[in-house]
Amino acid sequence: MKSIIAEQLVKTYDKGKIRALDGLNLDVEEGTVLGVLGPNGAGKTTVVRILSTLLRPDSGAATVAGIDVIKNPEKVREVIGLSGQYAAVDEILTGYDNLVMFGELYHLGKKNAIIRANELLERFSLTDAGKRPIKTYSGGMRRRLDLAASLIVKPKVLFLDEPTTGLDPRGRQEMWGVIQELVKGGVTLLLTTQYLEEADQLADEIAVIDTGKVIARGTSDTLKKQVGGERLEVVVEAAHVAKTLEIVEAISGIKPSFDEGLRQISAPVSTGSQALFEVLKAFDSAGIHALDVGLKRPSLDDVFLSLTGHAAEIKEESK
Repeated sequence: MKSIIAEQLVKTYDKGKIRALDGLNLDVEEGTVLGVLGPNGAGKTTVVRILSTLLRPDSGAATVAGIDVIKNPEKVREVIGLSGQYAAVDEILTGYDNLVMFGELYHLGKKNAIIRANELLERFSLTDAGKRPIKTYSGGMRRRLDLAASLIVKPKVLFLDEPTTGLDPRGRQEMWGVIQELVKGGVTLLLTTQYLEEADQLADEIAVIDTGKVIARGTSDTLKKQVGGERLEVVVEAAHVAKTLEIVEAISGIKPSFDEGLRQISAPVSTGSQALFEVLKAFDSAGIHALDVGLKRPSLDDVFLSLTGHAAEIKEESK
């Protein structure tokens, strides 16, 4: 069953001059994680805002948990959670007071809001900090509290728009653990991220958006296969470059590339470890000592570059 369906979504700005979404189609299976990648201005945040009812599309249709986001936005808000790029909490209030406030805004009633606030503080390891003002929290603690606030109503569908922006590597790892726990509990998750390793780690499937459309979709492994198999990479002394180029071309069957600055020679290979073994054997026979040699699988960075024509960028569109 599909928890999220978007069909032919179009959204323009500046009297139609800027086309943020251009007939975008997207769907997410219930209880799974879809990672959404794309360059700046691709439309990632725009589609999240439409699906979470914060923005109306110019045309197209969308449902979340079977509810039409355009016709019944109030009902959609009852079953979703949303955590944006920046923590939407009041710095003057304590963590506890923030969560109670969110609970009351969602009409849980004072008593139930207090119960839910305490549950979430415990779940996100914030009980000890619950009575402290948010301005004393670290970046990771603020992000965890923001995510906790998005779970006040126990959502069926959760939208996380770059949830680990600004966190250090340890903070991102902690947040990944929290997200993985939520998914195990059956929540459907749409995740936009600027960190390609984050999508690799968390997503069941990945959709790459560019110029307002989905240009590729599949599992991480499927997308990596689209840019080719493994690459043999060798670094040698300058005196051995010419002979190494000859050996690698003979084994790979393809003229290798050569980075003069790094003295790195590389070529795609279809036989993987067998090609590596043959190269090492040939080096031994030729008296070549490799400074570095190995096989490299394509990364999501390679996929992104191949599909969009440029590397991933840090800041999302502000539309």
